[in-house]
Amino acid sequence: MNILYLICVWLHILAVTVWLGGTLFLVLVLVPLMRRPGLQNQAATLIHEVGLRFRRVGWICLIVIVSTGVGNLYFRGYRFSSLSDGAIWLGVLGLKLLVVILIVLVSLVHDFWAGPRASALMETRPAAPETRRSRRLASWMGRLNLLLGLAAVALGVILVRGLP
Repeated sequence: MNILYLICVWLHILAVTVWLGGTLFLVLVLVPLMRRPGLQNQAATLIHEVGLRFRRVGWICLIVIVSTGVGNLYFRGYRFSSLSDGAIWLGVLGLKLLVVILIVLVSLVHDFWAGPRASALMETRPAAPETRRSRRLASWMGRLNLLLGLAAVALGVILVRGLP
């Protein structure tokens, strides 16, 4: 087996672990914790700062995931011309590629529009109905990305191991 392929798979799994683990932390730990009454005064600042920090890490991970995903496909015999073949899009690989595209699109909207907008409104008008709607949208986008990430992992396992 090619050592470059093993390194590519290892980097892919590592980046997925960091991205998905960070997303799980935000969705399951940080955001619910910030809803506690004693912490609400600091919630906007903490979520904003953690979001900015994780955004950098998350986008590095997404770039590594996409790059190594392309590399993994190459090592498994797929070429760029394979994407124009309709058959690739009808199977598990096509579904996984669509899920990854959705993850990138949802991340773009969340990280560069919905999240910053919610943070800005939390700072300036924390009790406004618009702020609640904006926070809810950003929160649901984070949850959606978590579910999409879990689906991508499941599809990756199916690609390598097959269906039971």
